[in-house]
Amino acid sequence: MTPNLSVDLCGVTLKNPVMVASGTFGSGEEFSQFLDLNRLGAVVTKGVASVPWPGNPTPRICETPSGMLNAIGLQNPGYDTFAKRDLKFLEQFDTKVVVNVCGHSMEEYIDCVEKLSEERRADLLEINISCPNVKEGGIAFGTSPKGVEEITAAVKKAAKQPVIMKLSPNVTDITEIAKAAEAGGADALSMINTLTGMKIDVRRRTFALANRTGGLSGPAIHPVAVRMVWQCAQAVKIPIIGMGGIRSAEDALEMILAGATAVSVGTANFHDQTTTLQVIDGIRRYLEENRIADVRELIGCVR
Repeated sequence: MTPNLSVDLCGVTLKNPVMVASGTFGSGEEFSQFLDLNRLGAVVTKGVASVPWPGNPTPRICETPSGMLNAIGLQNPGYDTFAKRDLKFLEQFDTKVVVNVCGHSMEEYIDCVEKLSEERRADLLEINISCPNVKEGGIAFGTSPKGVEEITAAVKKAAKQPVIMKLSPNVTDITEIAKAAEAGGADALSMINTLTGMKIDVRRRTFALANRTGGLSGPAIHPVAVRMVWQCAQAVKIPIIGMGGIRSAEDALEMILAGATAVSVGTANFHDQTTTLQVIDGIRRYLEENRIADVRELIGCVR
């Protein structure tokens, strides 16, 4: 028996549930020499804004026990270069493309989403609402239910592709944020983004990152991510993409059993560029060994 690994995500069929997390895979070109992108369920691009962003000053990345901190600041070349270079490159592959969108204001998000609405290579949009809202004093869009519902509704109105809202874990109650995104019309949720952390260099007696704080990712946050995916799967009816510290098929299966329809591999890509393929193969072996015909039978089994 050959098990079925395909899943339906907002009406888009993925050949398997394994994607890559935005910001850890470029737009695929950098990794294409190490693995066949055609085997992935989807490629999720690095965040793109309507105009270029320079990002934060260096140093902006450092290792931590069981993880890493980054304060890249969503550096990106802007929509025009992204479309001509990155989306053009991805045209040659038989895999779905999820474009991650960022912005400093509602207008910036809408501008980028409207431009992407005409891009046939953009199958889905993932909206990063952990960006600082400059009109609200730098507070992230995704930290209040009201703000999440408003930006979701605005993006959904402008988009032609299914809209995935990427949720920040740096909130009091993640289920309230998830329900707000659903109320705003989100087609799916992507969770979780990084946890805010800090590292101090004791030898230099200063901050390890120029930005002082950064986003913690990697195996250290996996249990938090699984918990939040499970909580939100009980609170909303839309699909969830689970991510946070996945580095094996077992990690991915935890997310699926907790309620995720698909998963994204992030920080592990830096350690081993073939991690995604190992996760895909591991899920297939698990299904075969347990005589499970379809991976969809596992979604949300643990209640």
